[in-house]
Amino acid sequence: MTKDIIESMEGIVVSEEQIVSIVELCQCCDIPAEVVLTLVEYGIIEPLELQSTHTHWQFTGDSVLRVKMTLRLQRDLEVNLAGVALAIELLDEIKTLRRLNVSG
Repeated sequence: MTKDIIESMEGIVVSEEQIVSIVELCQCCDIPAEVVLTLVEYGIIEPLELQSTHTHWQFTGDSVLRVKMTLRLQRDLEVNLAGVALAIELLDEIKTLRRLNVSG
């Protein structure tokens, strides 16, 4: 196998409960910290403690999934950040309704 194929097959497993720093989030998603700040402004992701300075922000593993989804929506469908925020909000609502339906 070539090096390119091996690198493209690498993946990172993150649980929703796992805590990641802003640096780890940036490395995981290959984005600069400025993008993270913008995603927080749009409500796409939320740091665990918004009161602390952004250099000390921590996020749940779910934020990694949300950032990856945001990047895919922007790349594949050319959705702007307001549209991404709405789409993710609707997906969260569907997940909640499914959970209620299964447990009810």
